[in-house]
Amino acid sequence: MRAALHPLSTPAAALRPLRPWSGFQAALIGLVAGAAWQVTQPALWRPGGYAGLLLAGVALAGAAWIANRRTPWGVAWLLCALAAACAMGAGSGVRALAFQSQALDAALEGQDLRLTGVVAAMPEPTPWGTRFRLAVEHAERLAKTDAGQGARVRVPPLVELSWQGPRGGERASAQIAPMPLAAGERWSLTVRLKAPHGLRNPHGFDQELWLWEQGVQATGYVRAGKAQAKPQRLAQTGRHPVARLRQHLRDAVVAPPAVPQSPSWQRARGVVAALVVGDQGAIAHSDWALFRATGVAHLMSISGLHITLFAWIAAAVLGWAWRRSARCCLWLPAPTAALVGGVLLALAYALLSGWGLPAQRTVAMLAVVGGLRLAGARWPWHQVWLLALAAVVLADPWALWQAGFWLSFVAVGVLFAASARTAAAHEEGAPNGERARPLALLRARSLALLRTQAVVTLALTPLGVLLFGQVSLVGVVANLLAIPWVTLVVTPLALLGMCWPPLWQLATICVLPLTAGLAWLAQLPAAQLFLPAAPVWAAFAAVAGGIWLVLRLPWPVRLMGLPLLLPALWWQPARPVHGSFTLLAADIGQGNAVLVRTRSHSLLYDTGPRYGPDSDAGQRVLVPLLSALGARLDVLMLSHGDSDHVGGAASVLRAQPQAALRGAISPEWPVAVQRSATACAAGQRWSWDGVAFEVLHPLPATADAPAPAARRQRRRPAQAVPNAHSCVLRIVAANGAAALLAGDIERAQEAALLAQRAPLRADWLLVPHHGSKTSSSADWIAAVAPRHALVQAGYRNRYGHPAAPVVQRYRAQGVNVVTSAACGAAQWSSAQPQRLDCERALRLRYWQTGDGRKN
Repeated sequence: MRAALHPLSTPAAALRPLRPWSGFQAALIGLVAGAAWQVTQPALWRPGGYAGLLLAGVALAGAAWIANRRTPWGVAWLLCALAAACAMGAGSGVRALAFQSQALDAALEGQDLRLTGVVAAMPEPTPWGTRFRLAVEHAERLAKTDAGQGARVRVPPLVELSWQGPRGGERASAQIAPMPLAAGERWSLTVRLKAPHGLRNPHGFDQELWLWEQGVQATGYVRAGKAQAKPQRLAQTGRHPVARLRQHLRDAVVAPPAVPQSPSWQRARGVVAALVVGDQGAIAHSDWALFRATGVAHLMSISGLHITLFAWIAAAVLGWAWRRSARCCLWLPAPTAALVGGVLLALAYALLSGWGLPAQRTVAMLAVVGGLRLAGARWPWHQVWLLALAAVVLADPWALWQAGFWLSFVAVGVLFAASARTAAAHEEGAPNGERARPLALLRARSLALLRTQAVVTLALTPLGVLLFGQVSLVGVVANLLAIPWVTLVVTPLALLGMCWPPLWQLATICVLPLTAGLAWLAQLPAAQLFLPAAPVWAAFAAVAGGIWLVLRLPWPVRLMGLPLLLPALWWQPARPVHGSFTLLAADIGQGNAVLVRTRSHSLLYDTGPRYGPDSDAGQRVLVPLLSALGARLDVLMLSHGDSDHVGGAASVLRAQPQAALRGAISPEWPVAVQRSATACAAGQRWSWDGVAFEVLHPLPATADAPAPAARRQRRRPAQAVPNAHSCVLRIVAANGAAALLAGDIERAQEAALLAQRAPLRADWLLVPHHGSKTSSSADWIAAVAPRHALVQAGYRNRYGHPAAPVVQRYRAQGVNVVTSAACGAAQWSSAQPQRLDCERALRLRYWQTGDGRKN
């Protein structure tokens, strides 16, 4: 009876794989292709267009059914794939239309709204307050309108809010410190919302897509000042019980100890919290940098590896317990119970971890494999892999744009192929009925572990170069140490701590030697290799080459994959020709950062703002961008000392220590850096590759004079002097095309430059002071006479930059005014001075709901 009930006891005739190009397999390929086509669209169609596409899919499916009987198999296969692609494209488009219909009305952006809703996820503490998500139940406008004050309005059902505490100063002192929040609580809050907006740079992270996938269509902040109604906690609801449990566990893990502990101990507790509930924010920024440098970042949050390990252990324990009961085995075979129980417990663990995309992918793959086994189907590994891939894409088509999606499925595909070959070899080499000796089994398992790690590392290295532009040269060694330690020691202790909390202390102790060892590896020479971003064709060739090298083929055949790696490893982006230069104004929010490149030199003008205590534009945007472009800085010029211009300088200097520093300095920097800095002064000139550089400001009279106006200095003590001393740089190509970078100079400095008859004419202008009312006089605009004027300012920034009168003055003189909020990163070349390329226009996508089509 037990054999009859066992799913693997099905007759061999039922265990046939799909035919090589069966209709079902063609449909899976078409489904993935249809999703890939839909997510690359710049705009959504009208509903009628998707209805027509769906009808076309139905017609193609009918044609495929007829062709399967009357034509060669290739025709039927193609028709089946096209039918599935049309159906998937239509379905994804309709889903996107339905979600986009919930977008925030542009008229409500920046307005005071009173929201009532339930905290829908575990709140995340930040250095400046708390970030949380609110499921909105009721919203009303507080400002007086034609409909009257308190009129009900429609907002997206899920919004992401930040509640900032006081930061000092008169305005900040009126802000109420964040109150304790818990998932499932109903609150009434006064907020200001805006459409999702992320920074858009070449090879950069797409935050708008990430929020789209999360179901968030508005972000904002809580207004809890004395002038607003006080936030109110209304009730504790029974909603979101998993989020409440996650928050309880997270707080228990990271709770401050009775006896003060060292900073390294507290950081280790953050790693344990990340392994228990998937709270990646609990890991310190410095530790994330360490894990990325050593190639083990995938281990330090709940990933597919952790969930698979948990499912395997759960299935083994459940199967062992099930076999202890004869009645249970008669009702359901132990292997079946273990399989179903393992998948269900993996689902529960994935929900506890926050149900992130890696967890969703892993559960989908486990469910597919488990379902095939229960159905008695033994498919080849590539068919199982394709079915799991299609299942994930069907649930989330936008996952195709996520780096983790490709890392997961390439790794799984490689492991499937390697494990299938290994299993076949073991079956051929082991005598029938003979049990392996313990030592031989241990040796075989150890060698298999080493080979698996080597295979995955070699196969994923080219993909890592494509996605992240870096390779950890110590990653193989670090993973050989970290994978068994984290998966077999730290993670089990962290999970068992949910049953007996003292085990969290033991897990924390186990994290400390691991981080110490990783820190030693990260300090080795050339621990990381940064490579420029290769084009798509070279990247795909490199990925194919890496996979080819790990296949179980004769070594002479394997080595044929090496030439495929070379284009990506040796790729160098195109540089300007002699006598010309290019500008790339990065999208960094409220601040300036412009990269200037000639044939063989690079200059970075300003480094953007500091976003928080451990985050700045240099670390988040500029360092990865410079690496992807293969730019090695010769000069870092800081126009003046305002934080929105020098906030990322320390990060850039750490990554590019060879860069000579000009302009402003900070007392926080090392003494050697401060001593090596050269102050800007009018008249400084140099030439690179036939391109002339000249500093026009500060003028000698400005540099020697005190603050221009004592009254203004009293009103703006932090800005009056730095703005007046801004470095103004003019760059001229051999063909006469010029660019002018003006920093934060104001009308007084503009007038001084006009009086000195400085050479100001330029084709491309970085608008002074982000388009403030205190700059860009009509005479200045006429003297510069630019074709293009770029305003680098944050989306809906609190300063109101650029001011409407300033934009009108530029446009009145025929100048093309562009804002970084609408443009993203802006690229300009002296070889084509009439052209200005915007990153958002070059890669326009329909999920750019808040900013890509307007200022």
